[in-house]
Amino acid sequence: MKPSDIRPTGREVYFPADDVIVSKTDPQGRITYVNRTFITISGYVESELLGEPHNVIRHPDMPRCVFRLLWETIQAKREIFAFVKNMTKSGDHYWVLAHVTPTLDASQSVLGFHSNRRVPERKQVALFSDLYAKLLAEERRHTDWRVGMAEAAKILANASASAGVSYEQFMFTV
Repeated sequence: MKPSDIRPTGREVYFPADDVIVSKTDPQGRITYVNRTFITISGYVESELLGEPHNVIRHPDMPRCVFRLLWETIQAKREIFAFVKNMTKSGDHYWVLAHVTPTLDASQSVLGFHSNRRVPERKQVALFSDLYAKLLAEERRHTDWRVGMAEAAKILANASASAGVSYEQFMFTV
């Protein structure tokens, strides 16, 4: 079964709050390493993950604009925190607070990316679930996906601006 054939079940699954999901990718976002927690929660075996694009676990409820912001930030060699709804091999979902950083060589060239993901607080999940639903609705409202993504990105930027903080601060003030 290809990841594109997997349909969301609507059932949320959880991993222990003291566990950390870890993955590494090459500069193009293909998985080069996953830890046991990643394998357990995702439902994939390691051989199904290595070499695959990291978006193999992308849930269709996730707005494109969030991943655009994530990629722009890490490709600019900066770290980012983001709340992400992922999908398991069975179609279940789980929420994470992702911390993604670029891995740089001695000349500051990007070798790949490293991500640690932790269990978010339930109030954060509720807030971002609502916000992401608005972003996704905006993205889908436009026939041109690029226009929809740009308009949704404005909503995301306005959410942090209206709170009087940067996006990075917004992640931790909710």
